[in-house]
Amino acid sequence: MFAYLDMLDRARKRGSVPLRIGVEREEGLISTFETTVPDPSADPAPEETLKVVERLVKFLLWSRGGWRVHVQGPPAIGAMVRAAYAPGGPRAFDTRLMARVYERPFEIALHREGAFPAARESRRHLGGFLDGCRIGFDLGASDFKVAAVRDGEPVFSEEIPWAPAAEADPAYHDERIRGGLKAAAAHLPRVDAIGGSSAGVFINNQVRIASLFRSVPEDVFEDRVKGMFLRLGREWGVPFEVINDGEVTALAGQMSLNETAVLGMAMGSSQAAGFLNEDGHLMDRLDELAFVPVDLNPGGPVDEWSGDRGVGANYFSQQAANRLALSAGFRFPEAMALPERLKEVQARMDDGDERAARVYESIGVYLGATIPWYEVFYPFRNLLVLGRVMSGPGGELIVRKASEVLAAEFPGTAAKVRIHLLDERSRRVGQAVAAASLPEIVRPGRSQGERP
Repeated sequence: MFAYLDMLDRARKRGSVPLRIGVEREEGLISTFETTVPDPSADPAPEETLKVVERLVKFLLWSRGGWRVHVQGPPAIGAMVRAAYAPGGPRAFDTRLMARVYERPFEIALHREGAFPAARESRRHLGGFLDGCRIGFDLGASDFKVAAVRDGEPVFSEEIPWAPAAEADPAYHDERIRGGLKAAAAHLPRVDAIGGSSAGVFINNQVRIASLFRSVPEDVFEDRVKGMFLRLGREWGVPFEVINDGEVTALAGQMSLNETAVLGMAMGSSQAAGFLNEDGHLMDRLDELAFVPVDLNPGGPVDEWSGDRGVGANYFSQQAANRLALSAGFRFPEAMALPERLKEVQARMDDGDERAARVYESIGVYLGATIPWYEVFYPFRNLLVLGRVMSGPGGELIVRKASEVLAAEFPGTAAKVRIHLLDERSRRVGQAVAAASLPEIVRPGRSQGERP
């Protein structure tokens, strides 16, 4: 955030030129972003400007999603973006992933002054439907949560351990998800609709990419995993919707807080996020904040998947808690998995261990410094934080420390944005309950999109 503010300050003092960035995704949808950069002829720190703009482009790409990036601005900036996202360039991982998600070759389109694509957004009307007998599920990296909901009231919920990332056989995933759905259905007189959430990218109920299935060979993924939820929907014969778990986090926030303009963030095995606008609508974007840059420190932690430094997954997840715990003096058996390490830190937090408190305070500082950066891209008033990292008194310490940082460093943001932490049970199973509300049951006499 500070690097971006420094760039804007240089632009004000030395003369500015406009910069437009557009990110194009499926069906011609385009998200646009406008800012100013220092005039290249008078910029005292041109390399810093290029670094910040590269981070802006990456943030937009992973928060909005797209197979084509449009750039209009100084030629040096356009050349930098094109080189960064070229095959073999530093952002080659991002180009490969986006090409796979949108099933189109990735492109950079440079525009001269004048014509620039207009924004074209979609608003989905998903969630908030509470009528009937519903099943909701939330697929995590170490367990998945399933809930049975009847007329808006949960009548059953369970957390089922599993280890999907290490399993190459899709039958493993199929059997366990089916078993969870059947366990929930046993607590309902019938099933009218099923909704689910998972880390990853989903378009029209198809799995385009998800770390949970990372061990499945690509050809098997295409045949057995991509259409998994379409098949389940046909088998159950009811409305069936699956979206990114971050979007369900935002939806849970709206349902629990009765608020709109919600940015929801789940700190679990990775970082998930979702945004509902002022009207309470999902914006049909990626919102994959695990990959967006939050730190320009050249010595920042490296993401194991993308190879990039300073991205959200390393600051707001079990990965962050583990890294900070080791720095604070914790020692774990090498074979101990991250969820078990987090439980150890949480247990020590309950005992008043100062080392554990430092872990949560550090995450709180990260969060407080990052919220204004998120505000550049999302017009939110409410930040809802969920996930396993937020469980227990450590989650309360994170919120308290983040609020202190905002008040001291960013009072304008502190006056506008409220940070919300739900009760312990809602933190753990609230996403599964919210997911159950995703599908609409269209009944005679009611229009589509009309809340019951």
